[in-house]
Amino acid sequence: MDTNSSAVRWASDNEFTGRIPDFIGNWTQLQTLRFEGNSFEGSIPPSFSRLTSLQELRISGLSNGTMDFIRDLKSLSVLVLRNNRISDPIPADIGEYQSLIRLFLGNNSLNGTLPDIKSASLSNIDVSYNKLSGTLPSWVNETNLQLNLVVNNFTLRDIGNSGLPSGLICLQRNFPCGRGSPSYSDFGINCGGPPITSSNQLLHEQDNGTLRAASYYVTSERRWGVSNVGQSENPIFAVSSSRQFTNTLDSELFQTARISAGSLRYYGLGLENGNYTVTLQFAELQIEDGPTWRSTGRRVFDIYLMGNRVFQDFDIKREAGGASFSPVSRQTTVQVSDNYLEVHLFWSGKGTCCVPYQGAFGPLISAISATPNFRPSVNNTPPSTKRKNRTGLIVEILVPIAVVSFLSLLVLYIFRQRKKQDTSDNYDQEFLGIDAKPYTFSYGDLRDATDDFNLANKLGEGGFGPVYKGTLEDGRVIAVKQLSVASHQGKAQFIAEIATISAVQHRNLVKLYGCCIEGDKRLLVYEYLENKSLDHSYRIQYAMRGHLTEKADVFGFGVVALEMISGRPNSDTTLEDDKIYLLEWAWNLHEADNEVELVDKELYEFDENEVKRVTRIALLCTQTSPIQRPPMSRVVAMLSGDIEASGVIARPGYLSGFNFKDDTTFKSDIPSSSTNYMPSTSHSTLSLSTPDNASKSMLQDMIEEGR
Repeated sequence: MDTNSSAVRWASDNEFTGRIPDFIGNWTQLQTLRFEGNSFEGSIPPSFSRLTSLQELRISGLSNGTMDFIRDLKSLSVLVLRNNRISDPIPADIGEYQSLIRLFLGNNSLNGTLPDIKSASLSNIDVSYNKLSGTLPSWVNETNLQLNLVVNNFTLRDIGNSGLPSGLICLQRNFPCGRGSPSYSDFGINCGGPPITSSNQLLHEQDNGTLRAASYYVTSERRWGVSNVGQSENPIFAVSSSRQFTNTLDSELFQTARISAGSLRYYGLGLENGNYTVTLQFAELQIEDGPTWRSTGRRVFDIYLMGNRVFQDFDIKREAGGASFSPVSRQTTVQVSDNYLEVHLFWSGKGTCCVPYQGAFGPLISAISATPNFRPSVNNTPPSTKRKNRTGLIVEILVPIAVVSFLSLLVLYIFRQRKKQDTSDNYDQEFLGIDAKPYTFSYGDLRDATDDFNLANKLGEGGFGPVYKGTLEDGRVIAVKQLSVASHQGKAQFIAEIATISAVQHRNLVKLYGCCIEGDKRLLVYEYLENKSLDHSYRIQYAMRGHLTEKADVFGFGVVALEMISGRPNSDTTLEDDKIYLLEWAWNLHEADNEVELVDKELYEFDENEVKRVTRIALLCTQTSPIQRPPMSRVVAMLSGDIEASGVIARPGYLSGFNFKDDTTFKSDIPSSSTNYMPSTSHSTLSLSTPDNASKSMLQDMIEEGR
């Protein structure tokens, strides 16, 4: 191709895969280049450093990247490199790019600090969702600067006196506002409009403040916040309509909406931990109905909740049956474990850009709400921010409060000491019945070992509590499972679990070092296994029959093999009913001779025969009877192709019933009375169960065990 053949190249919203071609660096007269909404991988070619005439560059969605190539591109006016996993610092000489107007580097892994100097022309900056740190330079206070700094690690001193919007501290990493001391158990937002009480009597607070191309906002009560990133030729951040919407009791909620040209995130702050029902409401207010070219626009975006994509390529008009100005509502359950909730609407470059007019693209949402699926224990009112100015009134109020507070604290201290003693005595009594009594850690020891349960040490999140990595004073590296209060696990079940794990001897079972029981705090302390989650150490050895088998490990391997093929966990409640359980779905596809549908959609190149062979091996490994499962030596030989993947494959009984036995066990010290117990392992408790349980319940326990 002639390097002077075109000054503009757009290659967005295509199915391009592989690496970005290196020869593009030969198009030295190129002025505009856009690669968004594709499936490229790898990094930006170093040859791009030769594109010295480039004025606008937009690239997103790469698996890794670097910014070294821009060192000679001093003609750039727009640089958008979002969602590319770039781990470099921001170039220190960015202030020398005198033509640069817009710099969007969000959702990468940028480290270091913000540069001390920027050019006067640079007025739109997004560095949100990175790993930047340090103090903020003086230029952040410039008038008319649009700047988004959310979800980083900045040291925010005297920010109240700066020109930045208040509340930035609430939107840094770990979302500290209300963390550990929540005030709220629900929230509602009327996106782009005034306050409205919905038909379910939930107040949807107003959200009609000014948002810009790179901006954020947090309410004065610190109940919720919003962050926006995205610039178009026709910047619109809110739309409205006077139409009455049918098929809904809340027509007013759909008459306004927020719109973004890139990334729109809403945050619920200071929430009590637990499961919430999140309701998202939409109505297409820009793209028209009818047989006209104005109706041909396509608004396509992705929806994430707590970082997990729940709706891909979401199209409001399509979801409404092809109709504009028609309400669409979607609900899903989300677990809040760190006192905040995040809703992210993200435009990846797909759909149309200019129909019915320039800038009509990107996510649009009418209302958001979150309501608890549990009985709240917080009062759901904001902390008081009012202050009294009269000295006499302050003294008059504070003195009796101080006296009452002192007495209350004294009573509380005595009560807690007695309760702690009673609790200790009670658990000592419980432990008397355990042959292998576990070591008891203090809560303070585990808090120090995990750096106060720092998010950086978090290994994962189960259905009923997080797991943290820690280091004891003696140097042992541990994994601490912190049971969530919301799990409601009883004392008896907790003691029974400790008894079971302490007694079991198996080479594939993670070692239990001990536990911690102080007040309502319950923690289990295990040995730390590198690159392994705690849940994977519990084998599905055990969920089905209450004792350990060699072939239980083979079963676990089969589940992992299916997870690798499909690129999904072994259970996902956001999917259709027939796809929730990976094992059930895999068997249905196998019986329909359609195993290829199981393959991860991110894989564009694969060998169908290999997929079928590995799937068959996985199904052999997950047969009902352990006798039918091959030994691991045979599994390895089948995987390597040394022997055929042969053997009788029958649909497992646990998919339709539970009526099998296994007498091949490993040595165990569990008392015989414990054989009627079956762990509900997603939250590590023991519950009474019999072989007459429904097969779906059995499958659910097995799936949760394999997580």
